[in-house]
Parts: sequence; structure tokens; C-alpha cells
Amino acid sequence: MNVKKYVGSREFYKTLLVVAVPIMIQNGISNFISLLDNVMVGRLGTEQMSGVSIVNQLFLVFNLCIFGAVSGAGLFGSQFFGKKDHDGLRHAFRFKWYMTLTLFAVAISLFLLAGEPLIRLYLHQGSESGDLELTMHYAKQYLAIMLIGLFPYTVTQIYASSLREISRSVPPMLAGIAGVAVNLSLNYVLIFGKLGLPALGVRGAALATVVSRFVECGTLILWTHLHAKKCPFIQKAYRSFYVPAGLARRILRTGAPLMLNETLWAAGMAGLLQCYSFRGLAVVSAMNISNTIFNTCSVVFLAIGSAISILIGQRLGAGEREEARDAAEKMIFFSLLTGIAAGIVTAILAPFFPLLYKTTEEVRTLATQLTLVIAAAAPLHAFLNASYFTLRSGGKTVLTFLFDSGYVWCVNLLLAFLLTRLTSLPIVPLYAICQFVDIVKCVVGYVLVHRGIWIRNITAERTPKNT
Repeated sequence: MNVKKYVGSREFYKTLLVVAVPIMIQNGISNFISLLDNVMVGRLGTEQMSGVSIVNQLFLVFNLCIFGAVSGAGLFGSQFFGKKDHDGLRHAFRFKWYMTLTLFAVAISLFLLAGEPLIRLYLHQGSESGDLELTMHYAKQYLAIMLIGLFPYTVTQIYASSLREISRSVPPMLAGIAGVAVNLSLNYVLIFGKLGLPALGVRGAALATVVSRFVECGTLILWTHLHAKKCPFIQKAYRSFYVPAGLARRILRTGAPLMLNETLWAAGMAGLLQCYSFRGLAVVSAMNISNTIFNTCSVVFLAIGSAISILIGQRLGAGEREEARDAAEKMIFFSLLTGIAAGIVTAILAPFFPLLYKTTEEVRTLATQLTLVIAAAAPLHAFLNASYFTLRSGGKTVLTFLFDSGYVWCVNLLLAFLLTRLTSLPIVPLYAICQFVDIVKCVVGYVLVHRGIWIRNITAERTPKNT
């Protein structure tokens, strides 16, 4: 293999990092604060930590559903920006409102009507640690307050994604920093009852998160409207809610598989945890710990994936097909290297991080073992993340649907379901099998990217100028 083919110039990496670093910093700070939140809740006890973890796993489905909705329109937004079509940018921004508000209404209804049955899916005996009914009690407390934060989260994603599509990654980063600073401060005060306030436990954690989401959302909206000249999508954006029917159909046709993919992928992750929970509540707590540390260590390659989608989309929109192919190969290789680094750091921290939690020795031991497994699989995750965003940048959303969530449901989830129901295999080797089966997916991803079938300009069709 000619390694030089996959190594870019200094200018190439500068362009990549200009987009990726602000996303990296925002996600890194957010994940670090989530880590601290998780540790603080973990200091309350196993049941509190497990209850919060289960609810957050359910919210992940909503979060990624919103991400999929804004990303579908965002594919067009990046390419419209590449071809300097400001009207198209504005239409894509409006379309995000229609899609995300619909999803918000559906999610609120579902959580209000079926929140308890969904939580109960994860509560199984099978370990020495944890009281199931007490876990349910704390999960319901947390859920009731967290529902308030769904709307500001939704609006934040609309604005943040639109800004990133025009290479304005710093404002979402600064808004995120403001939000997490508020979150961290309030968490300490409200969870443990400082400054004369009562100790609210998991309710305090939820309240701190909700307040921080309103702060982040307000900061982002304010910056965008105060800098309208730098943000062409916001100029005249609310003078009407017009979106050309032809463009709406094209976004739906391209974006629906993407949104469905994100939703099913998140549902697949929730399903995997539900399968693993058959080995007992201790497994839910241990996976919460291992996922928390891995998410913090993996921010670099996750941010590079987002940058790939934006930068490759801009090149495709400008008609630079060969440049897009060359850049994609170099970015994927760089992402793989960062995945190896993330795995090494995660493995080093694996024996020590669980000690921060007030939980049982059973949970701590499991958490360390599971963290070592996911650390070893980190390069696979990095490569797959970069491949996914490359395939997605050209609007091949049906292909990415099959590649991403299709594989999760037909391989990962089915395998976990069969192993947990039909065998007595312990959780650690079972988890390792479900992680490393992704080697097959890596091979498929390499072939798809190398063939270049994702290289196309989805904005080539003329967009109406009516604003």
C-alpha cells in the first residue's frame, strides 16, 4: 500500500482542522462535562446511575433522529454553500424546522404515554448489584424534567448544523461551552445541595441539563441574528416559510433514508443495551461507565467525521469530483490514526476511571473489562465513522442506510439477541463478539468508498429563487 497517497499537505490538514477543531472542542467539552455529570450521579449510587443511564439511552434515539433530520437538509446546505446559492441555503434551513418540530411532537407524545414501559425493558435480574424498582423510581424522576429540554435542544441543532454548513463552526462551539459551563456549575449545586439549596439528586442533574440547553440555544440564536451578514441562510429566513415543493421532495427523497438511518441506528444501540441488560442491572451500570469514558476519548475521530461530510459536500457542490475523492481517502486515513490513539488512551484509563463511582466491586470490574474491549475496537469505529460520512456526503443515503443501521439491525442486534437469549455466555466475551463482527462492515465500507459511487452533486438541479 502506498501510504503517501493517504497523507495530505500541511494546507490540507489546516483546512480540515479549521472545521474539525471547533466541533472537536465543543464535543470534547460537552463529553467531558457529561463525564463529570455521570460521575456526580454515580456518586449517588448504582440505582441512580442506572436510572439516568437508561433514560439517556432512550433520549439518544430522539437526539439522533433530530440529527438525521437536520443532516438530510444539511447535505443540500453544504452543497448550496459550495455553489454560493443563498436562496437554496435559506430553503434548507426552513425545511429543518418543518421536520424537527414534527419529530419533537412525536417524541413528547411517546415519552409521556409510554415512558415507563420503555424504561422497564432494561430492568432485569441477573446480577448482585441494584434494586430494580428503585432504579425505575429514579429514572421516572429524571425523565419528567428532561422532557422540558427537548425543544431547546431541537432548535440548537437547527441553527448549529446550518452554521457548520457555511464553515461557521466556532459559534456553535462557544454556545456549547456556555451551556456546559452552566450545566457543570448547576450540577454540583443542585445534585449535592450546595449554597443553601436542597440536595435534589437525579432531579438536580436533569434540571441543570435543561437550564444549560436553554442557555446554549439562546446564545446560538442571538449570535446568528446579530451576525446576519455572515450567515446568508438567516437573512429573510422568517419573512415566509416557503420551501419550493421540488426541493422539499428532493430533500425528503435524499434525507428520509438518512433520518431513518439515524433513528434506527440509535434504536439499534438502545436494543443492544436492552439485550445486554439480560445479564443483570450491573451490566447496565458498567456499560454506562465504559461508554462515558470512551465517548470522551473518541471526540477527535467523531469530529473528523462531521468535518468530512461538510468539506467533501462543499467540493462536490463546486463540481470538484477528483479533489473530493482524494480528500476523502486522506481524511479517512487520518481518522483511522486518531481512532488508534483514542483506543490507547481509553485502555490506559480503563482500570482507574470506574474507581470514581460509588458502586459495587462487581460493577467496577465489569466496567474495566468492557472498556478494554471497546478500546480495542476503537480503530474499527473510527474507520466506519469516516466511511459513513464520506458515503453520505454525496447524498447516497439509501446506501448509507443499508451500510449503517441495516448492518446494526441485521448483524449486531440479531447476534446480541441470539447470544443473550440462547446461550449462557458471560457478558464480556459476548460484548467482544458483537464489537468485532464490525470487521466485516469495515471491508464493505472500504470497497464502497474506493469505488467512488458516492461522488455526485445533488444540487445540480436548479433551485427556485422565490424566497
